[in-house]
Amino acid sequence: MVYQQKPWLKIYDPSLDEHVNIEHKSLYDFLQGSVNLYNEKPAFTFYGKVWSFNDTEVITDQFASALHRAGFAKGDRLSIMLPNCPHYIFTLFGTFCLGGIAVQVNPMYVEREIEHVLNDSGSEYIVVLDAFYPKIKAIQSTTSLKKVIVVSFGEDRIDLAEGDHYFDEFLHKKVNIPEVEINHYEDVALLQYTGGTTGVSKGVMLTHYNILANVTQVCDFSYRPCKNLPDDLKMITVLPMFHVYGLSSIALCGIREGANQIVLPRFDSKEIMETVKLEKPFQMSAVPTMFTALNSQSGLEESGFNDLYYISCGGAPLPVETVKAFEKKTGAMLYNGYGLSESAPTAIFSPPFVPRKYGSVGIPVQSTVARIVLETDDGYVEAPVGEEGELIIQGPQVMKGYWNRPEETAKVLKDGWLFTGDIAKMDEDGYFYIVDRKKDMIVASGYNVYPSEIEEVLHHLEAIEEVLVIGVPDLYRGETVKAFVKLKEGYTISAEDIKQFGKENLAPYKAPKLVEILEELPKSSVGKLLRRVLRDQERSGVKA
Repeated sequence: MVYQQKPWLKIYDPSLDEHVNIEHKSLYDFLQGSVNLYNEKPAFTFYGKVWSFNDTEVITDQFASALHRAGFAKGDRLSIMLPNCPHYIFTLFGTFCLGGIAVQVNPMYVEREIEHVLNDSGSEYIVVLDAFYPKIKAIQSTTSLKKVIVVSFGEDRIDLAEGDHYFDEFLHKKVNIPEVEINHYEDVALLQYTGGTTGVSKGVMLTHYNILANVTQVCDFSYRPCKNLPDDLKMITVLPMFHVYGLSSIALCGIREGANQIVLPRFDSKEIMETVKLEKPFQMSAVPTMFTALNSQSGLEESGFNDLYYISCGGAPLPVETVKAFEKKTGAMLYNGYGLSESAPTAIFSPPFVPRKYGSVGIPVQSTVARIVLETDDGYVEAPVGEEGELIIQGPQVMKGYWNRPEETAKVLKDGWLFTGDIAKMDEDGYFYIVDRKKDMIVASGYNVYPSEIEEVLHHLEAIEEVLVIGVPDLYRGETVKAFVKLKEGYTISAEDIKQFGKENLAPYKAPKLVEILEELPKSSVGKLLRRVLRDQERSGVKA
């Protein structure tokens, strides 16, 4: 496939080149570069305690030295099972320093899921929060784990098994770090496990180069066109670092820009509002459900979001009504974006320097080509402007492949392109719009139905806070449309009223035939609504 047109380039800020410039040789070199620039400036603030960039390097090196003394070598895997905290960064870069591979473990995982990630990755080391320590010990004998390092923030510490250590006790004060040669194009830095929506969870292999490229792309789009960056740049880091969006696009970007990151271990609407009012940050990113939660809070109008330079959203489809409600209440602009674990993660987003279009996820970042393709008997062809097809991506941030899964890799990496599985379209200006997941498409009476379109329509009902749409088996139609709805607090509406609204605003084959009102919709630990959980429950006949 040969593609020539890149209409988005004509709206790039003059300060941006078409191609991204990668400055560093490795991720550890990247950290040292920021330390040399920012020295004693605060890097992380965590519930009143502050670590400077120099502090970050010192603790990182002490951790790397202790790991080396414990036998950790290039290519070894170390799992991290922590909430957001500075120790996440210390652990991460200590691992990178030795040429090791950091394995992201979601703290919300149950023992079975933890065991799968540890065994699939072959991790022999893990850094874990004390609250999760019992889970690790329960499955350690069935894994290759040989060293457990525990982070604790409380005064009362639990007793650890022989051979296990608390993080601060594990540190090696006399630093002795071997020189490690890193090929940033080939050497894997991170294993980011996918959610397992298509079967067993897979480890996305992200190299040093993949992550360095994406951090640079996001920062250049977000910060370079801004002519007046404050000296005391602050940002809220609430998106989980165990997800590549929170790690790469937020935490690592903060390190590159010399920001003081106000680190929050979990999302709480009131705490976010208080933090914005008190700290007056420059930037904040969140997922759609977080903005939905903020919209329902009293006092949002006076929280000071309108003073932020840049507020962005990603990780899941963002309903236009959620955007409009947030902007009406705060006076701020909310920008959308698109990415996936396989692209480290950001591929497309709306930077502050381009006109915002409602419903669009923006334009491709530097060095990234995005295309909409249609599959034919003779292969793939590019879709005309405005026509829906599968989104494919090419760029330096695209993963090396799936860990130990060459067949799965070959399904999504074809001729240098990442086939995302997302249905999208591009307009004449180069703006992209995500229509739906290819695998989430409903086929009702022979028509293709995209759940996100129906969800967008139902969000116009003031009583609806969240909605998920799936296809359920139907003897006559093949599949029929079912909507699961969570109502806003204090609001009432019947399932029949919702169905009637659908009939009035959607084609007959798209309108939900079934509506179920729930107290809560299933979400991942990063706040992403989980359509697959509802689909699985419907198929099994088991309700949550």
